[in-house]
Amino acid sequence: MRVLKRSRQLHGWLAALMLAMLALALAGCGNGKETANSASAPQQGDLTLVVGAYSVVKDAMSDILPLFAAEWKAKTGQKIVFQESYEASGTQARAIAGGFEADVTLLALEGDVGKLVKAGLVADTWKDHGVKGMVTRSVVALGTREGNPKGIHDFADLAKPGVKVLYPNPKTSGGAQWDINAIYGAGLKLSEEQTGVKDPAAAKAFLESVHANVESLDKSGRASMAAFEYGVGDVIVTYENELLARIAQGVKYEVIIPKDTILIENPAAVVDKYADEHGTREAAEALVDFLTTEQAQEVFAKYGFRPVNEQVYAENESRYPVPSGLFGIDYLGGWAEVRETLYSKRGVWYQVLAGI
Repeated sequence: MRVLKRSRQLHGWLAALMLAMLALALAGCGNGKETANSASAPQQGDLTLVVGAYSVVKDAMSDILPLFAAEWKAKTGQKIVFQESYEASGTQARAIAGGFEADVTLLALEGDVGKLVKAGLVADTWKDHGVKGMVTRSVVALGTREGNPKGIHDFADLAKPGVKVLYPNPKTSGGAQWDINAIYGAGLKLSEEQTGVKDPAAAKAFLESVHANVESLDKSGRASMAAFEYGVGDVIVTYENELLARIAQGVKYEVIIPKDTILIENPAAVVDKYADEHGTREAAEALVDFLTTEQAQEVFAKYGFRPVNEQVYAENESRYPVPSGLFGIDYLGGWAEVRETLYSKRGVWYQVLAGI
């Protein structure tokens, strides 16, 4: 009995000793306040950068991200790995606003970044990076089958009988909003040429005439291009860079730049809230800045984008025809006006969909 009693005492002392050692270990990890703040402390070792982007930049980013990772490793000694998500711009913006913790985002529209600013995720100083926040440009163009069998030369030709048109859904796709803006703006330009003033009613009728020939509304610009390559439709309304990239890969398309079309500008931004929580702000800002360097812009040019870097643009200028009636978003009154005029619940686009 005496041996059994001593055995129990020994077990008790060992258990107490283990609890004491555990308490000391936990104390060494820091107090509760330090633990709570650890999520926002800069990462000192290898880090992961989460990139949430619109679908059209996927191929270019697959080349750019390794270049940035190599530069970052050379400067800091840190190895970066990337988690990447590519979706239609509107879908991606909603995902980030809903809790997808991207450190950096590339979107099709300034307005999509604006939604993240409104949600308190992106600082309103985001335009301090890039070229006023923009990292690529393009124009809305028309793509046809080899030889242009339907004789498409301008937006007006899309309304001809028997012409099957493709463009994505502007509810989900930022690219589609650029497409609709271009067609509506071309209608405004036409009315201005004919009467001397912009006529919104004429522009709406012009958009209606084109939309009457639309074969399908896909989720994203990339999905629309996939459908076109599968054989759907006679002509696709899309980014110039999408067509140039496919032609570079051997696909035989014709690229038509309408006389009156819109200049596309695509933004990138640090998602400040998540970058701070992950301790990746320095790397996130460096990536956004890297996107406008000559090295990155040459990759964007390779994939058909119009560079925002002046030197790279000058080197590639012959590749990018400038149509006589090229206009920017300001011609339509700016994004705030466009969202109200075209995409509000009673806007032009929804009237066209509803046939009213």
